[in-house]
Amino acid sequence: MPSDLIQRPERAAAPVVPRTAPKRRTRVFALAEARWAAAALALFLIALPLQLADVSAWSWGPLYAAAYVTGGWEPAWAGLTALREKTLDVDLLMIVAAIGAASIGQVMDGALLIVIFATSGALEALATARTQDAVRGLLDLAPTVATRVADDGSESTVPTQELTVGDTVLVRPGERVGADGRVLSGVSEVDQATITGEPLPVAKEPGDEVFAGTLNGTGALRVKVERDASDSVIARIVAMVEEASETKAPTQLFIEKVEQRYSVGMVVATPAVFLVPLAFGADLTASLLRAMTFMIVASPCAVVLATMPPLLSAIANAGRHGVLVKSAVVMERLGQVDAVALDKTGTLTEGTPRVTDIRPVPGSGLTEDALLALAAAAEHPSEHPLARAVVDAARTRGLAIADTRDFTSTPGVGVTATVADRTVTVGTPARLLDHTEDPDHTATIDAAKTAETAKTAADLENGGRTAVVVLLDKAPVGVLGIADRLRPDAAATVADLTCLTGSTPMLLTGDNPRAAARLAAEVGITGDEVHAGLLPQDKVEAVRRLEARGRRTLVLGDGVNDAPALAAAHTGIAMGRAGSDLALETADAVIVRDELATVPKAIALSRAARRLVVQNLVIAGVFISGLVIWDLAGNLPLPLGVLGHEGSTVIVGLNGLRLLRDAAWHRAARATR
Repeated sequence: MPSDLIQRPERAAAPVVPRTAPKRRTRVFALAEARWAAAALALFLIALPLQLADVSAWSWGPLYAAAYVTGGWEPAWAGLTALREKTLDVDLLMIVAAIGAASIGQVMDGALLIVIFATSGALEALATARTQDAVRGLLDLAPTVATRVADDGSESTVPTQELTVGDTVLVRPGERVGADGRVLSGVSEVDQATITGEPLPVAKEPGDEVFAGTLNGTGALRVKVERDASDSVIARIVAMVEEASETKAPTQLFIEKVEQRYSVGMVVATPAVFLVPLAFGADLTASLLRAMTFMIVASPCAVVLATMPPLLSAIANAGRHGVLVKSAVVMERLGQVDAVALDKTGTLTEGTPRVTDIRPVPGSGLTEDALLALAAAAEHPSEHPLARAVVDAARTRGLAIADTRDFTSTPGVGVTATVADRTVTVGTPARLLDHTEDPDHTATIDAAKTAETAKTAADLENGGRTAVVVLLDKAPVGVLGIADRLRPDAAATVADLTCLTGSTPMLLTGDNPRAAARLAAEVGITGDEVHAGLLPQDKVEAVRRLEARGRRTLVLGDGVNDAPALAAAHTGIAMGRAGSDLALETADAVIVRDELATVPKAIALSRAARRLVVQNLVIAGVFISGLVIWDLAGNLPLPLGVLGHEGSTVIVGLNGLRLLRDAAWHRAARATR
């Protein structure tokens, strides 16, 4: 951020206000789907050891029956509802297959199928509820009340919903801004990371725009309301997330794309296998047995397992390496991406300002360490992010931080303190260099130092850094450059993503263009792919333009301001440690340990899983076709049919489980190079 926009108030007295909304999470067992699934699982786990112990079927049979009912009634009801709309749901087919399995003695197999489906439905319901919680919680960022100032100067506390365009509100130090508007009077700084993603507070003075829900510093601001509460940026973020989540094209696993035709075919074929032989005089029992055998060998169990084990194994493997993928659908979609959009602050960078440059003014007599120690001593009483960066840099170098007195902080200018009986001032070049004085009447020397300092500050700012000037007894003695530090694996990750997708990732950031351009150059993103100064809706539009061109876009971000883009994208991934609640809940996957290098590896692992899915479908198709032909054209014994069906299921399951091994992750890493 340019130095002329830095304000340096001390923030120790400001009340602590959370940067993100309080986390309101739906409890697992508050969902009916979770309660029914848990009941079905518990009944199954009780019945299974009883059956294996070869005790009377009267002890475990009713338990299995109860598991069928508790876990199967909801998908059965949903399937019947779909039938009324002339749609055959695969869940109903699974229920029929489970009942069919039970009718010929395979009670345990049917119950297991029921439990798997019930658990899957519960997890999906929980993920949906958590996302809705996060979206609703975002509204808590905006305060519920504001101080409205009347024309006669009197103040009154009113609900923010009652504020209208043209009202004037007073935002005191440490308060959140109550409405979108423009500053009428006052000077302060506002932490608006939730809206723009900028890592540092932004200076606000008369004429500047402020957003509802952003956090004010220590200066008081009078703000003229320019938007109704329902049209504020924070409200629009909520609306965009909800709209994107609802309008995002429904996704299905690969096998689900053909499930309708397969389901219809099986439903039509099973009665035919039973009735056609009867019409030609076949024995009733033999026809029924043939039909039941057909239903077992043709049931899509192996087909379902052809898809799920590879994807679930990939999810488990990615999870062990710090990538939390929320569903099998997401894991499949991850391998389809062919374009990437990256956030800057907190994603490619660590989101924490660091001192990058220490430039003593020639002739000042100060070394780099001496200059940094002076600045750290003056900044030590302050809690400003830049102050913390300076103090941390001094401590990293092992420098002693001197005691100070007479500390003062001037909004929009900087801080001043007495260090070893000398006055040290640290702050923005645009303000401090205009107020340097000449206490020793050496105008030529002071003018030269001032010009040199201004040039150094300008060079740092042109390089995308924030410049702060250090004055000693009102004379400039040096400049510090501060910037958000790039993640160590950022450049390598950009290169790997470029290799995987065939195109350079796009940088989408709310930060200023100079900082964005500098970082993009460091990580290898070209100028045409750098988009800076974006609000959340601008990021969404950029993603939608890519999607309109047929690109399957992966968005990687961390903040509230990234959530709409995460929801709108083909696949959204959030950074876990610094990510906001909304971003974490909205994203399809989470990088738990903030290791960027895991993103391309997860994409490569997804592609490996998709290849295994195709292999498994071929295996399952060969087994099912062979068994069905045998049953229809010959006389397939039921035990042999069950053996072939279960054998194909085991084979595809074991094939998919190959992705559980660490070797699969290492192969994915090699595939990115």
